[in-house]
Amino acid sequence: MISKSKKKAYIEEMKDFFNKNSSIFVTQYQGLTVKQIDELRAEMRKHGILFKITKNRITKLALEGTKFKKLENLFTGPTAVALSEDAITSAKILTKFAKSNSQLKIIGGIMEKEPLSVEDVAKIATLPTLDEARGKIAAILTTGAQNIISILLAPGSKIAILALAKSKKT
Repeated sequence: MISKSKKKAYIEEMKDFFNKNSSIFVTQYQGLTVKQIDELRAEMRKHGILFKITKNRITKLALEGTKFKKLENLFTGPTAVALSEDAITSAKILTKFAKSNSQLKIIGGIMEKEPLSVEDVAKIATLPTLDEARGKIAAILTTGAQNIISILLAPGSKIAILALAKSKKT
């Protein structure tokens, strides 16, 4: 049994996590070993994501008055949450881990104030991360610039080739 002061501290800690992050994914971890959970936590931590096993009843109290109140019904059974600012990376890591460890079940989430189903989380996992998107945009911009330069230079080179050919004939 948890003392009243520990419950209050847990509620405040969870409220703080909820207020600092823009996305939460709720999972059920029944059947995972401590080693597997530690591996998942380590991977999440590398990307600045907190993966925390929750106390359902107390977590529901912590959800009161937050933008994540809509998640309340997902907290049944052995649950853990992934809290972060980067929903795409969280979804990618959880989805990849769930594919190789069938005991981890993603049961939903929320991004900003939008509730997410399991299918929504799977779709988000296929999106490029911010760094990947930046790389693609940079590649498009540089490729575009190279294409424009080659188009602009092509007529001049063709004229030079023609002029050279004419000078050799005469």
